[in-house]
Amino acid sequence: MTELTIKKTHVGIELVRLLAAEGYRIFSVEIARKFSARAGIKDEYLLEALFHLRRNGWIDSIHRGLYAITPAVPGLATAHEFEIAMALVSPAAISHWSALHYHGLTEQAPRRVFVLTTTDVSIPRVRNDEKEITDSGYTVGDTLYQFIRVKQDRFFGTQNIWVGDARVTITDPERTLLDGLAMPKRCGDFAEVLHSFEVRGNDLHIERIVGYALRMDTVVAKRLGWVLESLDLGNESPALMEVLSKIPIKGYGTLDPDGPRNGPRNRRWMIQENLPGKV
Repeated sequence: MTELTIKKTHVGIELVRLLAAEGYRIFSVEIARKFSARAGIKDEYLLEALFHLRRNGWIDSIHRGLYAITPAVPGLATAHEFEIAMALVSPAAISHWSALHYHGLTEQAPRRVFVLTTTDVSIPRVRNDEKEITDSGYTVGDTLYQFIRVKQDRFFGTQNIWVGDARVTITDPERTLLDGLAMPKRCGDFAEVLHSFEVRGNDLHIERIVGYALRMDTVVAKRLGWVLESLDLGNESPALMEVLSKIPIKGYGTLDPDGPRNGPRNRRWMIQENLPGKV
């Protein structure tokens, strides 16, 4: 590393410290420009300074023109992965396996961050080869973000939480459990989703989760009825259970959407019980 490069890196780190001191764990080029002079960086060299910071691992590029401070900078509060998710798309909510783990409904920690967003949102893309959007997700630093798109009317059941100093949006426990019934692979597997219902147990808000289910696909509502009855979670709400059982549905749906298409048929819930031990 040349003396000039060392100097550029030094003033770059000073810029990062100034940004962090002002609460900018995530920042744009425009925000960095407001502090560049105080850090001893001329405006025309700002992009070069950001390049060196990124190359040396002090900052990560979230997407074009947006950066996050990394844990490589000692003594500074860095952006939480949930906070970065909020910066990637809008609207956004931490969901599925990530939300399941946050709410303490599973001990299995996902290897990626699941993010619920709407179909009309543009997922960040870059034109170079350093990052690429694929079906498997979008990488920032060492974290892979998995986007799950839903229609606008399916973006509900969220709450705001604080992670450190960051305010982020996450699906609430009831919505998260329903997402598990709809897409068990995004929450581990169907067995893990069933276990999560058991963990929630008597804390499960039956009226809320039934209300949510009525806004989702019919088969998800039928799976919910089966789960509540099987785990004795709906005993105190017979009227709501009856609402679920009377939802019209064409044909039998599978209990585990990722399982085989066979197994005994439950006429009450119009569900094919395709779980291991029943098939």
